Amino acid sequence: MIDEGLISRCIRQERKAQFELYRALYRMLMSICSRYEHNRQDALARLNQGFLKILTNLERRRPEVPFEPWARRIMINTVIDHFRKERERREMEQLDTPQGPDPTNMNGYLENMEGEAFAQLMQRVPATSRNVFNLFAVDGYSHAEIAAMLGISEGTSKWHVAHARAILQRALAEGAIPFIPNTAVQ
Repeated sequence: MIDEGLISRCIRQERKAQFELYRALYRMLMSICSRYEHNRQDALARLNQGFLKILTNLERRRPEVPFEPWARRIMINTVIDHFRKERERREMEQLDTPQGPDPTNMNGYLENMEGEAFAQLMQRVPATSRNVFNLFAVDGYSHAEIAAMLGISEGTSKWHVAHARAILQRALAEGAIPFIPNTAVQ
């Protein structure tokens, strides 16, 4: 829980308070960024962009809105904005041509994987499908919300989720990542 006093000090632009807030939010925000970026350096870049947005918008936050979900939403939007810009750049270069197999259901299996094994497995999924899958399966957005965020149709959102699941299922069937039950989840 982030103390409102710390937030007030950050609004007054106290550097020590801003660093304290950064440290307090680091794990939560980095876990969001790591789900969407291939490498740690890119994830850290998104984290810093999002944190800057959090700091610059602190005065606009309504006090009745819980701080952590508010900050999480800003971070997810930052990652999605970056993804959208990158997608537009790739489309202009005509490099992004998705193709995909039929959908399969494997949510139960993925829920029981260790986070690190899941992250490693997700690196096999193309960026667009990985991001849509994360928004849908991990962050809980609907296909309509994802479509609006990314400027795609709901059908395209559904296709990317199915495509990601097919890649994940194929990798698991090939034994790419051994199943390790997540004992921390109860």
